Amino acid sequence: MEFLVSIGKWFAQNILTKPEFFVGLLVFFGYLFMGKKIYEAVGGFIKATVGYMILNVGAKGLVVTFRPILEALGKEFHLKAAVIDPYFGLQAVEAALKTIGQTTASVMTALLIGFILNILLVLFRKITKIRTLFITGHIMQQQAQTATWMLFFLLPQFRNITGVVLIGIFVGIYWAVGSNLSVEPTQRLTENAGFAIGHQQMFAVWVADKLAPKLGNPKKRLDDLKLPKWLSMLHDDIISTGLIMLIFFGGIMLVLGPNHFTSIKGGDIVSAYDPKKMWFGTYVISTTLSFAVYLTILKTGVRMFVSELTVSFQGISNKILPGSFPAVDCAATYGFGSPSAVLFGFL
Repeated sequence: MEFLVSIGKWFAQNILTKPEFFVGLLVFFGYLFMGKKIYEAVGGFIKATVGYMILNVGAKGLVVTFRPILEALGKEFHLKAAVIDPYFGLQAVEAALKTIGQTTASVMTALLIGFILNILLVLFRKITKIRTLFITGHIMQQQAQTATWMLFFLLPQFRNITGVVLIGIFVGIYWAVGSNLSVEPTQRLTENAGFAIGHQQMFAVWVADKLAPKLGNPKKRLDDLKLPKWLSMLHDDIISTGLIMLIFFGGIMLVLGPNHFTSIKGGDIVSAYDPKKMWFGTYVISTTLSFAVYLTILKTGVRMFVSELTVSFQGISNKILPGSFPAVDCAATYGFGSPSAVLFGFL
């Protein structure tokens, strides 16, 4: 029994929480189930894994570029507010679990229980009506870890295997039901690309999909907006992203001044301001235009792994989980619909 538990924990720590490998393996086995040659399956694994890694580079770049600006805004104006960022929350929860003597083993066990339950709910879809398998590993870890802390903090008597099982059941049902609600909206947006959303805002996607047709005209698209000739360039998403971020965040950075950015730590993605260089002409412009860079990188990665996943998952759907959809990162939808949708949504 301990051997099986060890295998499960290894799988949770090394595969489930590494979505690029998880997606790559799904593509690999999906192609094998479809009868593809081994070299085609390996090629699909590499392309899907690299595509997801490219998506992560773009997503990380966007988050890390935002973060120092928001932190500086809070310090300058003494804003007593929290940055709504799941990665901040993940670090806080991890530290909080350590203070009550808990380790990530409880989280990984709950995550694995939840994933197995998700599979079972799809297997019995004739009864459950669940069609989606949640495979966004890093989101699964965030949500399982947050649920673990909430239960352990509120009900100390459940800081045991019973509590871990309850958490696993809760997150497994949450992932299955939430992602299942996003199937129809995602299929309409992507013209039946064959995946659903497995992320933080699944219920919000369902609510928005129900309300939007009643509030607007479904026949009118964002790209149909008639803009003045000099604004028509905003239909190019790279130009519109770069220009709006330059105005929006560039304005905030000018108000804050260079002192807040001389000691930030961002590694290769965001560098600190060097006083020897021009403040606005070099640093502000390059920082704000990086949003357009990372959004373009993200979309490139999305196109790579989604094209492989949607084809190969048919093998899994036909052989193991009939009629199922993979539920992936919300960023996978950014390459569909209007190129300006993400920007307008942000505004």
